[in-house]
This record gives sequence, structure tokens and C-alpha cells, in this order.
Amino acid sequence: MLLQICKAKLHRLTVTDADLNYVGSITLDQSLLSAANIRPFEMVQITSLATGVRWSTYVIPAPADSGTVCLNGSAARHFHPGDLIIVLASVLCTDTEADRLVSRVVFVDGENRVSQVAQFSQEKPV
Repeated sequence: MLLQICKAKLHRLTVTDADLNYVGSITLDQSLLSAANIRPFEMVQITSLATGVRWSTYVIPAPADSGTVCLNGSAARHFHPGDLIIVLASVLCTDTEADRLVSRVVFVDGENRVSQVAQFSQEKPV
């Protein structure tokens, strides 16, 4: 049996741009990706705090420390500059792998700079 576990969360990012004419994806500052352990082209889920819209797409890296959070393609119809979003990355794993997984929650300031990284283990309750 495989479990779907949240491996990373980028909490309360501010959308900096939305590009309807791009082919799709979300472009994220490489510093954010590194802090969350999210890889380029990894699938993520994006949630708007304003509307509750949920969107799945893949990640494209932007230059480190740029603060870039850009929704591309049709997602640009649902997310706009200034919107606060949450980005979630999940992983499929076995029970044993889940026990060893350390998930990260990355908190940011108003300019999408990493302010804190919290780590959580998936230990089973006794």
C-alpha cells in the first residue's frame, strides 16, 4: 500500500506575477525550492487563500533570491499578483518510508524570502 504524504509546504507566498501566455507551470525562486526540497518539474498543488482555488502543475525554477512566484498559463486566470498562496508537494511512499520521512514547512516574509523552516517527522503514535 502506498500513502500520499505532504513532504513540503511553502506557506503564504505572495504571487508576484501571472503570465497567461506562457505554456503552464509555476515559476518559483530557487531559494524557496531548496528550502522545501522541491525539485524542478516536480508536481505541486497550489491553493489560493483568497478564493480556495486549488491548482496542480509543475515547478520551474527562477533565480535564487529573486522572490519570484509566477503562475503561468491558464493558472493566471485564477491567481493574481498580490494573492497569498500555499504550495504543497506530496510523495507516494510505503509505511516504512513514511516513518522515515521528514516533511518541511517553509515560512516566508512579505517578499517571499525564507524566514523559517520547520521540519516534522511522520512518527506513528504508540
